[in-house]
Amino acid sequence: MRYLPLSDLDRAEMLGVIGAGSIDDLFVDVPAAARKAELFDLPGHAGEMAVERALARLAGMNRPAGAGPFFCGAGAYRHHVPATVDHLIQRSEFLTSYTPYQPEIAQGTLQVLFEFQTQVAALTGLEVANASMYDGSTATAEAVMMAKRVTRRNRAVLSGGLHPHYGAVTQTIAHAEGMQIVRQAAAIDAEAAVIAAIDAQTACVVVQSPNVFGVVTDLAPIAEAAHAAGALMVVVTTEAVSYGLLKSPGEMGADIAVAEGQSIGNALNYGGPYVGLFAAREKHVRQMPGRLCGETVDADGRRGFVLTLSTREQHIRREKATSNICTNSGLCALAFSIHMSLLGEAGLRKLAALNHSRARELAGALAKVAGVEVLTPRFFNEIAVRLPGDAAGLVEALLADGIVAGVPFSRLDPGAGLDDVLLLAATETTTSEDIAALTAALSRRIG
Repeated sequence: MRYLPLSDLDRAEMLGVIGAGSIDDLFVDVPAAARKAELFDLPGHAGEMAVERALARLAGMNRPAGAGPFFCGAGAYRHHVPATVDHLIQRSEFLTSYTPYQPEIAQGTLQVLFEFQTQVAALTGLEVANASMYDGSTATAEAVMMAKRVTRRNRAVLSGGLHPHYGAVTQTIAHAEGMQIVRQAAAIDAEAAVIAAIDAQTACVVVQSPNVFGVVTDLAPIAEAAHAAGALMVVVTTEAVSYGLLKSPGEMGADIAVAEGQSIGNALNYGGPYVGLFAAREKHVRQMPGRLCGETVDADGRRGFVLTLSTREQHIRREKATSNICTNSGLCALAFSIHMSLLGEAGLRKLAALNHSRARELAGALAKVAGVEVLTPRFFNEIAVRLPGDAAGLVEALLADGIVAGVPFSRLDPGAGLDDVLLLAATETTTSEDIAALTAALSRRIG
């Protein structure tokens, strides 16, 4: 059947069925300040060849991360993804599969998700994990709402070391639940302020390690303070490779652990799609969002997999759901699992150690550049530095030298008053030549 646009009569009939007087009535919940009265300044329709040429010109403006020295991190990291990962996820039975609505028929898909959950639980040091979330930020918001259900409290404290975008997403989503979100001001070391903010109404504290400034923190004292007050501790990780070197969230007392899994098996992809990791203590399993796959045996004793605790109640009683997440990042989760399987425990530990080594080399080189102050006392593969001027302007200047020097903190939190702070990440893809090029260019530009 050919696609045909709707006619005015079609639109009028649809509006009549739903009881709306006009199309504008469908947008009454959008604040007037957010609406645009006139059309956007966009070109009109064009032929296929013209569109291809226009899009090719736009694509040519992108700069691939591998085109030169690259130090961006701040929640999305450049790592080497083995060719095997892409080869396997492009098999048709994986590439075209979707969330199983008749799950037990799709035993292969369920087994993949079960293995993924097993890996996430092992990495986070917690007993149970779900079959993935959209990304790390929305997983954080889901964790906060889960804490509300578990504790029956309404207040969440977000550390000043939490990625500002994660804080904003959490604030936006939790607002619909009527939660009080206390976002603390950005801070290099934030644990003391978090502990001081815990009270008898606190459902959870949300902390991150390594935090947005790259600082690695022992979160056990925060967990102890939270538990003493009857609150939960949610631990956020934006760099999943750090699990290979640092204590797991579970070891430090986390009740819920969420993470962005992009850096294992998934390329930067100009911003997505990514994959959110979510794990929790077994006693809270019935309050977890999303889907969980379980292992069982059939009537003949053969091993099999089932979709269990589908907490969205997607097929019935949706109003009783614990979450509105309606799918999982299946293909990205598969890429994560394939890469993890290729690495194994020993491989992940070696990869993490290599990342830390590269970051130490970067921090040491930057500390020798006049006017640059390294702010991060304990780090994994990311550091924050203070520059003698506007970091965003310096990053733009260094692009002319062919160097992507990192992420200005002002891009993440414009109102924080940290316009002179720059975040830089070094991974296994960073070379000594990249670091030398960066420090040489910085010396010229600052001098």
